[in-house]
Amino acid sequence: MSDKLKIVLWGTGQLSEVAYFYISREARYEVIAFCMDSEYIKCEEFHGCPVVAFEKLEEKYLPSECKLLFLISYNDMNRLREKKYLDAKRRGYDFISYVSPNCTYYGSEIGENVFIFENNVIQPFSKIGNNVILWSGNHIGHHSYIQDNCFIASHVVVSGAAVIGNNSFLGVNSTIRDNIRIGSFNLIGAGATILKDTNDYEVFKANGAIKVDKKSTDISKI
Repeated sequence: MSDKLKIVLWGTGQLSEVAYFYISREARYEVIAFCMDSEYIKCEEFHGCPVVAFEKLEEKYLPSECKLLFLISYNDMNRLREKKYLDAKRRGYDFISYVSPNCTYYGSEIGENVFIFENNVIQPFSKIGNNVILWSGNHIGHHSYIQDNCFIASHVVVSGAAVIGNNSFLGVNSTIRDNIRIGSFNLIGAGATILKDTNDYEVFKANGAIKVDKKSTDISKI
C-alpha cells in the first residue's frame, strides 16, 4: 500500500496542468483525481486521472482519504478561488500547500492551499495567509504579510514589513515599498510602483512604454 499523500487537484485547464506538473514530481504526493464543477466537465480523464464533479466529490473521495490543492486563477479578484476553497473546507476537506524546492523560504508562517513557484525569495519573519499563489521569481521581504486569497504574479518586489490586503492582485514587475499597507481587493498593474498606503478596492496602473516614431532598422546603435 502506498504511503504517499493522495491529492485531488482542481480543473482541467492550463493551470491544472501546471499544478499537475509540479505535484506529480514530488515523491511524497500521488495525484488521484481532478475535480471541477459538473457543468464544465468535458472529459472523463485528465493526465490519466479521473475527472469528478466537485459537487459530488464525497461520493468518490472522502475528506479522510485525500487532501486538495486548488490552483485557480485571479478571476473576479480571486473570489472564485476563495469560494471553492471555503466550500471544500465547509465540507470537511483539508488542503496542502506546495512550496517549490527551488524556492528560498525562510518565512515564519504559511497557510493552506498556498502555491509557491520556483525562484521566490521569502525572507525571515514574513507570513503568507491561506489560498495564496506566488508565481515564479518574486521577492517577499522580511516581516511582510501576504493576507488571504492573494495572487502575486512574477518578479514582484514586496519590500520589508509591507502588508498586502486580502484578495489583492499584484501584476508582473510591480513594486511595493517597505512599511506600507496595501488595502484589500487592490489591483496593482504590471510595473506599477506603490509608495504609500492604499485603500480597499483601489486600482493602479503604470505608465506604458513610449513608442518612438522610427523603425528598428533605422537605429544603428542600441
